Amino acid sequence: MADQGFAMNDMILISVDDHIVEPADMFEGRMPEKFKDRAPHVVTDEQGRYSWQFEGRRTLNVALNAVVGRPRDQLGFEPNAYDHIRKGCYDVHARIDDMNVNGIFGSLNFPTFPGFSFETFGRVKDRELALEAVRAYNDWHIDAWCGPYPERFIPMVSLPVWDMPAAVAELKRCIKKGARTISLPPFVHTMGGLPSIHDDYWKPLWTALVDEGIPISIHLGAGGGSDHVTMDSPIGALLSKGTLSSQTVAAEWLWSDIFRQFKDLRIILSEGGIGWLPYFLERVDLTHKNHGAWMRKDWGGKLPSEVFREHFYVCFIEDESGVDQRKRIGVDIITFECDYPHADVTWPETPEVLWNKEFRQGAIGREDIDKITHLNAMRALNWDPFGRIARHEATVGALRARATHVDMTPITHGGIAPAEGETNGFITAGDVLKRQFPDQLRPPEGRTLEQA
Repeated sequence: MADQGFAMNDMILISVDDHIVEPADMFEGRMPEKFKDRAPHVVTDEQGRYSWQFEGRRTLNVALNAVVGRPRDQLGFEPNAYDHIRKGCYDVHARIDDMNVNGIFGSLNFPTFPGFSFETFGRVKDRELALEAVRAYNDWHIDAWCGPYPERFIPMVSLPVWDMPAAVAELKRCIKKGARTISLPPFVHTMGGLPSIHDDYWKPLWTALVDEGIPISIHLGAGGGSDHVTMDSPIGALLSKGTLSSQTVAAEWLWSDIFRQFKDLRIILSEGGIGWLPYFLERVDLTHKNHGAWMRKDWGGKLPSEVFREHFYVCFIEDESGVDQRKRIGVDIITFECDYPHADVTWPETPEVLWNKEFRQGAIGREDIDKITHLNAMRALNWDPFGRIARHEATVGALRARATHVDMTPITHGGIAPAEGETNGFITAGDVLKRQFPDQLRPPEGRTLEQA
């Protein structure tokens, strides 16, 4: 039942998944002198398109990653320069303005050009250089991005997971600086021959995370995975099946032995949606019922679904079906994400969308709304901003009152026009990927992109 004294403008929104388009000067003064000339840097091609370059590898930084503020019919006009995107994508002060416009109080931000978990750094052969790039990025993120607004941003870092002692050391260094979560690829075994999560290689990291009370954030699409479509598949197929990564990750972690050994380890499944969870939880319990006798999986006297709720947090952008089934999922593990500045973002009308769709204009009740919008996220990340700011200053209404000066003019200039159905008469995954990620998605050695 709706709380008659509770309205849309009273909500407090914390997003557990947003993104940064890194500014071109972020590495200046942050790399050791010996690597200054080899630091990641922005280059511009003959057509005026910019990209990041590191050790001979190009990575585009915008495209569909930064279309916030564009009309929906122009999302395919992938921007390829800073002046094609909102300043809030790469400037932290402008980001605060865009958060205020949208009523978003708190935000956790994933990287873009290095990959969501620094996959690009992990491909560099010079491991000392790669480690320094990791440290420089983490320092920039904590000090320059989160530092000016500690009550608004939740620091997240990535680690040099190819070197476990270095990864644990970097984790502890960053925790002292304020880090509250780490980003880990969904499929760690796809990163340069690393072992799967089931291998003892990872135990020092799990131990350190539990000791420090730090959860893992796993973003779908990071580092690739088994659910990728072929190059001639319609792009809609790729966009429609994104949540499959999170289902795969959830199953691998849940059926592993990790949680039996590390009872306080927590996972946040970023951008995975929640509507699939009721059946998934039913299925894992049924699998245990039908096959538990011979699989030798020790659940400690609990159902798999109960173990899932003890160790996972899930989040959604728009997901009416999932919120409708929040009791079956477990309302205490559901969080919200804005996904700024990606194409699925509902900016600048996120409060209206949530209030009128998922929250049924308050009919689902303030208790559940508060859990989903901010309380669960604060608990998952052990992050409490209200020692710095009063709750009434963090509401949708209070934030929007600060944003009356923000320019809301739609961005309709710049970018690459959509492909004209180069393969099958419609836009394919290959059409988009070849233009957006020419180097980042290099095919295996000896194969062409079309064969990959």
